[in-house]
Amino acid sequence: MSAEDGDDLQVRDAVSAPDAEGRPRRVTRRFPLFTRDTARPEGGGRAAGGDAPAPARQWPMLAVLGVVALGLLVTALDAFRVGTLLIGAALLGGAVLRWILPSVGMLAVRSRFTDIATYGALGLAIVLLALMAQPRPWLEIPFLKDTLHLTVSN
Repeated sequence: MSAEDGDDLQVRDAVSAPDAEGRPRRVTRRFPLFTRDTARPEGGGRAAGGDAPAPARQWPMLAVLGVVALGLLVTALDAFRVGTLLIGAALLGGAVLRWILPSVGMLAVRSRFTDIATYGALGLAIVLLALMAQPRPWLEIPFLKDTLHLTVSN
């Protein structure tokens, strides 16, 4: 606000960044009743410089989506286990990219920790389920078979 507006800002009032109309607003610890804007997640900036074309700026997200698309295609072509392994590996790769790179573009959705935990947990779950898929599982976990016998009655 400028002095020409006639509104003087009191020094005793704590202020933060201006609101949508450019007026300073009072800082409070309470959450606003209505959210008018959102902050970009940590690491949500461009993965390449602003002079690079749009796909190059979002290469981490495009890499993960490309591997997921390849996994879906392989799954549709009657190679279920390999396709789902690719999908799980893509999510695990997304977790690694989110951990290593300072800026990953649209791959950053939430906080860095939450993104890594979410991508990692979902990727690991998909990989483990693909490895245990019947018939002829590549991975057998004995206690799961015992759990199944205890839950299914004759």
